[in-house]
This record gives sequence, structure tokens and C-alpha cells, in this order.
Amino acid sequence: MPFFLFVSAFVVLLFYGILLYNGLVRLKHEVSKSWANIDVLLKQRHDEIPKLVDLCRHYGQFEQDTLTQVMEARAAMSEAARAGNVGRIGELEGQLRGLLGQIFAVAEAYPELKADIQFSHLAQRISQLEDGIADRRELYNEAVNNNNVRIEQFPDVFVANLFGFRTARALRFAEAEKRDVDVKALFER
Repeated sequence: MPFFLFVSAFVVLLFYGILLYNGLVRLKHEVSKSWANIDVLLKQRHDEIPKLVDLCRHYGQFEQDTLTQVMEARAAMSEAARAGNVGRIGELEGQLRGLLGQIFAVAEAYPELKADIQFSHLAQRISQLEDGIADRRELYNEAVNNNNVRIEQFPDVFVANLFGFRTARALRFAEAEKRDVDVKALFER
């Protein structure tokens, strides 16, 4: 009888351990999937940005400084994405979003550009991508939180440490992105 109880307890613990392990694997892959969804939208937006910059350059005196900064931020963002540096991506997202806002604000001073169908289409497309990125960022951070909580909870922490599960890093807003936007300053540029 004691041997049967020992074997039964071992089998129950084994199955419980398997359930914990499979739950951690599912969460790890949920984080990866959520990041992949953001990455797709980032790539789509990065494909649209050069088109917008080229179109703006056709309007003569359009702020070349801003356009150069946009392309530099885009290049830095691509590098951070290749390196998988989520923290840097969060910083650069805010910077790039601010620079795109500057382009759209400065475009107000160029009626021909503002009336251009292609500019309007690109502005709308980039705006839709920005909304999608914000939505996906929320889902990604939720997946990261779920993963990190499970890895730190008892008894999951034992399985996580045994099999090398690691915490993931949430995508955070840059400090500049959290501040109120000074719309007046955008139009004075």
C-alpha cells in the first residue's frame, strides 16, 4: 500500500510538473507571437516612411532637417529591431512618432503638399499603422506581464529555473512620449 501511494504521488507530481512546463512554454510563445505582430506593423510603417520623406522633398523648402532626422530615427529603429533591443525600440518609437507629427504639422504650411492625394494617402496609412502598433504594444506588454508573473510565482519558479525560462522585457514609453504635446510649438517650426 505505501509503495502504491508513493507511485501515485510521483505520477501526480510528474503530471503537475508537465502542466506547469507546458503553461510556461505557451506564455513564452505568446510573448514571441505578440512581438512578431508588432514587428510586422513596424516594418510596414518603415516601408511607408521613405515614401513620405521623398514626397515631402519634392516640395522645395520643406524642412530638410526634420526629414533627415526621420530617416536617421528609422535607421536606428531598424538596427534596434535587428538586435532585439526592446528598450531601445521603445525610446525610438517615441522619437519617430514625434518626428512624424512634426512632418504632418509642417505640412500645414504647404497647401499643395497637404492637398496632394499621395500625401493624404500616406498620412492616413501611417496613422492607421501607428494605431495598430499602439494596440499591439498593449497586447505584447500583457503577454510579457503574464509570462513574468508565472515565472516568479510559486511553484512555477522551480520549473522556470530548472528549464531556463527567462523574464521578457516590456515595451515602455519614452519619457518624451508621456508628456503633453505642445501643438503650438509644432506649428511654429
